[in-house]
Amino acid sequence: MPGDNHDTTDLPARKKHAVSVAYTALRAHLADYGHRWPDEQAVVAQFLELLDDPANPLLRERLEGHLTGGAWLVSADGQRTLLTHHRKLGRWLQLGGHADGDEDMARVALKEAEEESGLSDLSVEGGIFDLDRHWIPERKDVPGHWHYDIRYVVRANGSEDYVVSEESLDLAWREIAPIADETDESLSRMARKWLACNTA
Repeated sequence: MPGDNHDTTDLPARKKHAVSVAYTALRAHLADYGHRWPDEQAVVAQFLELLDDPANPLLRERLEGHLTGGAWLVSADGQRTLLTHHRKLGRWLQLGGHADGDEDMARVALKEAEEESGLSDLSVEGGIFDLDRHWIPERKDVPGHWHYDIRYVVRANGSEDYVVSEESLDLAWREIAPIADETDESLSRMARKWLACNTA
């Protein structure tokens, strides 16, 4: 319409540009993570390679593998973490889920933590806390595939009275220190990192 100042240029191109800006930020965050945890440069390289793929890694439809956001959800005093007994995998894990197109992985982690715990007054703290690439077995009509999990610290600032969602068989607050010695490398690594950064 005459006098309409809205930009009507190529919307797909603009969307692609927006995603590329988000990818640039994510790359910077991954590089920062690699500097903080130099022993994990190999896994950082795997995530950077995924971002180079022309297929959108933010969508679960990319069956070769896709990005997920994880939440190391800690109590206000930092002594405990909330874990889910995952319904589909039958294991105790951190909270989290698929990006489903959202390029802000910290926002994904926070959203999944809220939805899976029923807790409000949660906040993301700091940058990337942990990276983990793990295999998800075939289930029903979904073939086996890789999850590239980008994890953030999420703090519970209010009530710790959780609600078990349909994603979980159960939830539980666990003391972090004993988790550091467990056999699940993914959980124990996060516990060790947390203790190393939060023990005087």
